[in-house]
Amino acid sequence: MLSGLISAVLVLLFFLLQSAVFPAIAPVHLIPNLLIILTASKGFMKGENTGILVGFFCGLLVDIFFGGVIGFHALLYLYIGFLNGKFSQVFYPEDIKLPLALITVSDLTYGLLCYVFLFLIWGKLEFPYYFAHVILPEMIVTLIATLLFYPPILKLQELLFDRQGKRSTDFV
Repeated sequence: MLSGLISAVLVLLFFLLQSAVFPAIAPVHLIPNLLIILTASKGFMKGENTGILVGFFCGLLVDIFFGGVIGFHALLYLYIGFLNGKFSQVFYPEDIKLPLALITVSDLTYGLLCYVFLFLIWGKLEFPYYFAHVILPEMIVTLIATLLFYPPILKLQELLFDRQGKRSTDFV
């Protein structure tokens, strides 16, 4: 119960940071994808079910406020959470290499799928430009933001783990 409530607060907090705070302070419109960081982190820390739920609600918020079609981003984030949840068996909290790699690959995948389904289908074939000016810079900024936002997420997860005395069986 407590874990689900904290996850909901994190989803709202990260959404507000990504959509309202960072655009106001970012000098060159390079905004890290904090929702990818949260979705991937919850996925590989707590498993597929948690990754799916957190990813779905992160994507749903993006769809409601910024998407043209309700469900597109929700589905993308849901799959990202699910696929990161597959790595929960090999996740070790003290090793940051796996989280950095998974979050980077998740952001790259997200960018590529957005290009394919939002631009390529409409005949916009400027992939090298889109990759160099949108996907790659966002991936780098998200990687840097991971170094800042991942440790507090991990610490919060460890506090919940210690408080409950065992790994939570909650979905979120």
